[in-house]
Amino acid sequence: MWIYRLAGTNREHPGIPDRKGATIPMAVAQVWKSSKFTIERNQGKTPGTVIFRLSGPFTARDMYGALSPDALRNTFEAEVDDPQALPIHPLHIFDLTEVPYMDSAGLGLIVSHYVRCQDRGVRLVVAGVSARVVQLFEMTKVDGFFPRVATVEAADQV
Repeated sequence: MWIYRLAGTNREHPGIPDRKGATIPMAVAQVWKSSKFTIERNQGKTPGTVIFRLSGPFTARDMYGALSPDALRNTFEAEVDDPQALPIHPLHIFDLTEVPYMDSAGLGLIVSHYVRCQDRGVRLVVAGVSARVVQLFEMTKVDGFFPRVATVEAADQV
């Protein structure tokens, strides 16, 4: 971060210089004061159902601060790579009830998991999505990729 003295004052101002040497203020990143990011992987009631329960901000900073890239990837990889060994109606549920915010890295992780699910014949449903995350889905045009439901229990009905 660059620190510049404002002309004619004794104050320092964080910012970056533009082409003429004037200071452009920098945006300060918001730090979430909620719990840290976690992912739980659980088996659902129906055979072939896997529930990924996420909590905390679903951002690159929080994801990779909590888990290594390999650990994160292994969390989402299917235990069975043989499509013939999969149950008849496999289902993955992303429970986002406790996710207040998601950035492009979190969205990218969900979309890449969706693509893997499509390749394996696994349905993906997203449950408990906050209004802020719904806005991200709509803004990036991924809201039509996978069904959204209010609760994990409702996901089996989709």
